[in-house]
Amino acid sequence: MRSRKTPRRENKSPQNLEAMRRAGLLVWETLHQVIAPMIRPGVATKELDAAAEEHFRKHDAVSLFKNYVPEGAHCPPFPAVTCISVNEEVVHGIPGPRQLQEGDIVSIDTGCKLDGWCGDSAYTFPVGEVDPEVRRLLDVTRGVLDLAIRLMATASRWSQVAAEMERFVHDHGFYVVEAFVGHGIGRQMHEDPQVPNFLSEQLRRGGDFPLEPGLVIAVEPMVNMGTKRVRTRPDRWTQVTADHRPSAHFEHTVAITPSGPRVLTAAPGEEYPTRDTSRGPAGSKPAGESPGPQ
Repeated sequence: MRSRKTPRRENKSPQNLEAMRRAGLLVWETLHQVIAPMIRPGVATKELDAAAEEHFRKHDAVSLFKNYVPEGAHCPPFPAVTCISVNEEVVHGIPGPRQLQEGDIVSIDTGCKLDGWCGDSAYTFPVGEVDPEVRRLLDVTRGVLDLAIRLMATASRWSQVAAEMERFVHDHGFYVVEAFVGHGIGRQMHEDPQVPNFLSEQLRRGGDFPLEPGLVIAVEPMVNMGTKRVRTRPDRWTQVTADHRPSAHFEHTVAITPSGPRVLTAAPGEEYPTRDTSRGPAGSKPAGESPGPQ
């Protein structure tokens, strides 16, 4: 989701993280227990959005996305509680009457505020059987998010993680979207810092930040099959790949704690990832060693 003017970063206390975990669990439930069982050929994307909206309502949670208007942007308020992006749609797809078909992939991004604290996550689901190369795109995109989270246990600065994310995706023959990045998160959906999934000029020129306890960020790699370039559709929200080949998007809200990274939007029992940074998705190449701070 595009950013408003972001508030300054606020270090989060252990009590804050517990509150954010409750929001994160609700987001996980919405994606994986409410929406995932509905994904099949013939279902309309607006049906998935309606189910998510009802789940948030039932738990007295406020959607982070519905009626959102980015600061200074010339676009209408976002009309839904989920961004649903199919195939060549990268992010910010608007749910509607479009029906999913066998072989599609569908990226669902959603977030909520619960008791004053935010959670934000995205997952790309296959619809039935998908092409093997598309399946590899999903594996690599999820793999680079997993890699980033594991590296956050040992890296001292985000630039080290971002460089490895970019290298990992390129080593597998895909492209990191550079038009959109992750973000800090807490009481607001968008807080400082910006969180690129590649070694950006912003990181090189002073935008880097330390990975220290109290930091909470939304890490959200978007990976394209054929080009990093994206275009905006006439609805002024939906972003599509310039070559109309598929794109995938995975996201977690992640906190840095004295014990290492804690994934606040993970499934129950899966908050603390392994520190093994040598392996990516099954059958993939290992990432190279992390460079020093940039």
